[in-house]
Parts: sequence; structure tokens; C-alpha cells
Amino acid sequence: MTNKNLILCATLGSCVHVAGVFHFMQIARQQGYETSFLRPPNTIEDIIKEIKKVDPKIIALSYRLTPEACVEIVKELDNKITPKMSEKKWIFGGTSPVCNAVGRLGIFNRLFGGNATEKDVIEYLRNSLSPLKERKSFPNNLIDRIELYYPYPLLRAHFGVPSVEETQKGIETIASAKIIDIVSIGPDQNFQEHFFSPKEMKKSEQGAGGVPIRSKEDLIKFYKASRCGNYPLLRCYSGTRNLIKMARLLKKTINNAWGATPLFWYSELDSRSSRALQDAIKENKANMAWHGAHNIPFEANESHHWSLRSAPDAIAVAAAYLGAYNAKKAGVQNYISQMMFNTPIGVSPRYDLAKMLAKTELIESLHTETFTTYRQVRTGLLSFPEDPHLAKGQLASSIQMAMFVKPHIVHVVSYCEADHAATSQDVIESAKIAHKVISNSIKGLPSINLDPKLEAYKLKLISDSYLILQAIRNISEGSVKDPFIHPLTLTTAVNLGILDAPHLKGSDLARGEINTAIIDGKCLAVDPNSFTVLSELDRLNIILEENGYPLLEKELEDYGAKQFSKRSAISPLI
Repeated sequence: MTNKNLILCATLGSCVHVAGVFHFMQIARQQGYETSFLRPPNTIEDIIKEIKKVDPKIIALSYRLTPEACVEIVKELDNKITPKMSEKKWIFGGTSPVCNAVGRLGIFNRLFGGNATEKDVIEYLRNSLSPLKERKSFPNNLIDRIELYYPYPLLRAHFGVPSVEETQKGIETIASAKIIDIVSIGPDQNFQEHFFSPKEMKKSEQGAGGVPIRSKEDLIKFYKASRCGNYPLLRCYSGTRNLIKMARLLKKTINNAWGATPLFWYSELDSRSSRALQDAIKENKANMAWHGAHNIPFEANESHHWSLRSAPDAIAVAAAYLGAYNAKKAGVQNYISQMMFNTPIGVSPRYDLAKMLAKTELIESLHTETFTTYRQVRTGLLSFPEDPHLAKGQLASSIQMAMFVKPHIVHVVSYCEADHAATSQDVIESAKIAHKVISNSIKGLPSINLDPKLEAYKLKLISDSYLILQAIRNISEGSVKDPFIHPLTLTTAVNLGILDAPHLKGSDLARGEINTAIIDGKCLAVDPNSFTVLSELDRLNIILEENGYPLLEKELEDYGAKQFSKRSAISPLI
């Protein structure tokens, strides 16, 4: 009886190059297979005899010499394969020229050439389909796709040029390259704000910032274009108003992989729409609830908006928690936790990573049987230099650091973005750079627990974010059951400056008076006169005292870190 868990591995003929075979065997064992290795050199008779002896499910053969010689060997093999053997799964690994030559003989179910990645091997082994040719059964939802590959993360890329036709062609090109798992369509601002009110669109901004989508048929074209190659999932930037109408449209046309809306933004706060802040919070929360009710994953892309405006790290961490908390309370089951590295400019990799780990620990403290989070990382857009060589280095460096949080999704920001909007070829090239960094990283990275400075700052940020959340609780009215999801309380937190950023100076909604500086690689609040570090406890108590609210007690300054060291969730503050 066939051993359904056994793969027989061998090189063909006189080829003794076994490094690739052994690497394949290592991956196969990690995926739960047993492996058997036939030591070279191997005649066709040797291989046939071994197949009869061990009766494997898969025969994995390799050859790295000349294509012409390999073709003759494979033809001889074909003549010796019995009908019973032909029912097994035959796969082949070699250089691309050899794969191209033997592929024409039609014996092998799957070929792994020189451009094949570990992710390709994992995908094949986990599916183990036969025959496996141009498969159309790639998972069409995010969670199944993550589970197919993890610990290898999915790759997501943003793509959208100022032409529907060129965007459609580009999506097809990206899908055919079989390297991106999620194509995130980038529409122009007219689409995001005025799709349902086309008379309000500004002609001068046609195609500004992305593709000018003007009908549901445009979206359907994009979806059809993606139905080739590795059949990538599609998603699209949210609208900045009419959010639920937009969510329905995206679900119907492109099977939107997940929704994404911040908690405070796309409002008068950032002028992305004319919605009043409190109204925006209400509508953003309703959008979360809609996605939860339809079991569609959701991302509250909140935290990086504060960091992009040079808010201190502690506010970014607290905002990350608030976004996830609101999504959970709205009924979201699968939450995408986005972490934008290298933001603001000047932060050090060590303390940037500490900030992301603080966010991760707080957000994942919310896990229950009905609320799960998936980590998504990306390079900060503003960190890219214009020089393409330097930009490629930045992309690789950033992804290397981001791999320490063991992401489920890597949002590959194209290296060229500081110079021009990415073409399909730019996206593919950037993804290849990311692939190599990721494949190296999942072999094993050093332990971040060995860096005491990183660990100390992570705990400090957890404590400071607790203070911010407690301050929000202090300003809420007694009748408010949960201030963290209460639109008026959250709006007041912005009005008073509990949540604040230097770039909000002059805003009618935010205080905009906070000062920050990059000190030792950290983005910290500083005293406006002395420019010395202003502790989060002192910053918040100044605001609370000015407005007649209860002050935070000194004992709370390290409360968060102590609670977290006990593996306690954030519930004592709620």
C-alpha cells in the first residue's frame, strides 16, 4: 500500500548535486512528510527498484547538469514507468533550462526551477494536488491563504496607476508573476470621497494618487484580470465617506480580502473628508460592525496615522490598542494588525521594533475564541530615498527588522515610491527583494529577548499607553459604560490633547500643541521650553489639571508593565 506520507528523493543519472534535494527534504519534513533519499549516482533501474520497494506517494527527482542529457534520461524513465507508478505524483527540481527541457515531456506534475521559492514548495506540499498544473483552486479568502503558507507570510502590494486600462493590464502582469498574494488597488481621492456623488468630483484631481475608478465595471475588470497566475486576492482602499455602501460594492465586485478604516481619521482631522470627527468615529465603527457581521477580516489602520504626524511612540501604541479594541467590540472576528515601521523618520530600528512589539502584546491580549489577530508589517513610505539603489537597501533592511514580529502579511511598499508611482514591474522587482529577505529570515533570527534596552522600552511604552487609556477613562462621564468605544469621549480626548500630534498644529479639532523629538532613536514628547523629555504622566496630568479632571496617580506610572509581566490583559483599566 502506498505510504501516503512518504516522498522518495533522488538525483538522476550521474548528477551528484544533492544540496537542493536535501533542502527540499528539510522543508518536506517540516510540513509533516517522511522522506527517503537514494544516494547518487542513480540509474533508472535503481530508481524504479526503490519505488517498488518503498511505494512512496511522491517521487522527487533532481538534475543540475546539461538539459540535453537530462531529456534522454527522462525519456528512458518514461519507458520504465508502470501504469501504477504513473498514478503517483512526480515532481522535478533543477535549473530553469533543465526544467524547460524536461517539462515538454509531460511526465512531471510540478517543476521547481531556479526561480522557485520555499513558499512555492510549501504551497505544493500542503495542497499535494495531482495533477498540479495551472491550478485554479488557490484559497479565495485571506485566512485560508494565510494558513496555507504560514510561517511564510503573504505578500501584499499596492498598485494603481492613473489609467483603468493600464491598471487592469498591470494586475494581470502581477498575477502572472505568481509572487504577490494580495493586490491592493490604489484608487484616486475622487473615488474614495465622491464615488457615490460623482457630481462633486474635481476634474483637476482626475487620477491624483491612483487609478480613476468611476464604475463598478472598472472593479470587475480588475477582478477578472487577477484570475490567472497565482490568483491573488484583491482589496481596495476604503472610501472616506459612505463607508458601508463602499464596503458592499467592494465585496460584490472584487471579493474584497479585508476592510480597512481608521478610527479617528478620514475626517476633518486630516481633511480626507468633510465628516465631523465625532460623526466619522461613529461611521468608522459602523463600518467595523458591518465587516464583523459579514465575517470579513478588518484592519483599523489607525496607529501609523499618528506616527506619520510625529506623535510620540506612546500615543501610537495606545492608538493601536484603541483601533483593535473598537474592532473587537464591533464584532470583528479576524483582525489585521498593521505595523508601519520607520515612522516617523529618524527612529532607530531597535526602538521601532520595541514599539511594534508593545502594540502586538497589547492587541493580542484581546484574543478570545471569537477574536483573533493577524500581524501585517510594512516599510514606512517616507523612509525611502529617491536613489533606487539606496531605496532597495531600505526596503530589504526594513523587512528584515519587521520579520522579528513573525508577520502573517508583509505589505511590500515598492522601492521606487519616492520617485514615481510603481509600475507592475516595479511591484514585481520589490516583491522579489522581499522574498529573499523573508526566506532568509524564516530560517531563524536572533532572540530579541537578549536586548535589554529593547525590552525595557517595550515595557515603558506599554506602561505609558496604559496612562493614556486611563486619562481617557478619567475624562469620561459617569454614565459612559465604556469610554474606549464612546465617540464623544474619544473626540474629547483629541480636543483636549490626550491624543495629539505636532502636525495637527492649527487644527480646529485637535490641540496640536504637543512637541516631540527623536531622542536616542525614540520619538518622545518634550517640554516646549527646555526640549527635555516630558514624561507621559506629567504631560497627561497637565492636560487633566487644566480642564478640571481627576489626575493620574504616580503609582500608575509603571502599572501597565507590572500588569503585563503578570500576563494580565488590559481589562483592569476598562
